[in-house]
Amino acid sequence: MAKAAKTIKIEQVGSAIRRQADQRGTLIGLGLNKIGRVNELEDTPSVRGMIAKVQHLVRVVDEK
Repeated sequence: MAKAAKTIKIEQVGSAIRRQADQRGTLIGLGLNKIGRVNELEDTPSVRGMIAKVQHLVRVVDEK
């Protein structure tokens, strides 16, 4: 049987206005581009790194 992948749910809480282009691109890569948007992604080291890069703009809602 396949192992169920862990997921992480993140919400954007800060605006991307007046942020560096790479931070805006990271938000888009996470599937977020407006305040209040929530996205559920697979919990991988690359996703964790993206979250760390924009930690001041997002919050982790739920980890499964």
